[in-house]
Amino acid sequence: SINDDDKNGFMSAVHGLNASKGLDIILHTPGGDIASTESLIDYLNLKFDGNMRAIIPQLAMSGGTIIACACKEILTGKQSSLGPTDPQINGLSASGIVSEFYNAGKETREDKSKISIWDPVISSYYPSLIESCKKAIPWSRELAEDYLSGSMFKGELRQNNRNAKQQTENIIRLSTNQDVTKSHARHIPTPVCKDGGLKITEIEEDQESQDIVLSIRHASAPTIKNTPAIKITEDQNGKAYISSYFGVPKH
Repeated sequence: SINDDDKNGFMSAVHGLNASKGLDIILHTPGGDIASTESLIDYLNLKFDGNMRAIIPQLAMSGGTIIACACKEILTGKQSSLGPTDPQINGLSASGIVSEFYNAGKETREDKSKISIWDPVISSYYPSLIESCKKAIPWSRELAEDYLSGSMFKGELRQNNRNAKQQTENIIRLSTNQDVTKSHARHIPTPVCKDGGLKITEIEEDQESQDIVLSIRHASAPTIKNTPAIKITEDQNGKAYISSYFGVPKH
């Protein structure tokens, strides 16, 4: 998953590249820590002046979706999926925890007999959990809004384009509202992402590019499956930063 060490991987991979040409990121990730994701995007935006495209051969979930939303364009295939960006606290939905907490209060006020049912649940909450969840929810939404308005819809919003504003709001609702997504593990396919307003180009439109992208994805999969490597950040010149189960990155 995305963590603070990924910035080291990207710094290694992009060192010496011509930043004026922009950055294409072939991205396959389950997501990860929201603060690390924000920090990584901020670095890449400064390095490449916001000139980035995300290419999703299969999955870019959660934090990966946030990275994609920070790009000017997203390239996907029929098999590709993005995912909800609602924040998770210790593997649980922050909005779900808040909703559960207030439901417990409502139900126990209305029926005192339910206190014994809810008591084990509420007792499992550590101090400040609810406040942490309540702060994480708008943080995730603000990130999505800031990155979409600063990249994908930057030009349109500068011209006060109402359609761009509506598309931005639709995307945020699609990605951050658990009432819409139902589950953080939900795979949002290309047609739904396009209908939601994301600027997506389907890689099937260019057969050569599709073959290249899928070949890279298929070539990396056996490395992850059959070796101690758990994460690879690599540039087109073969310079790689590889994290492993042993915890020591290899260059």
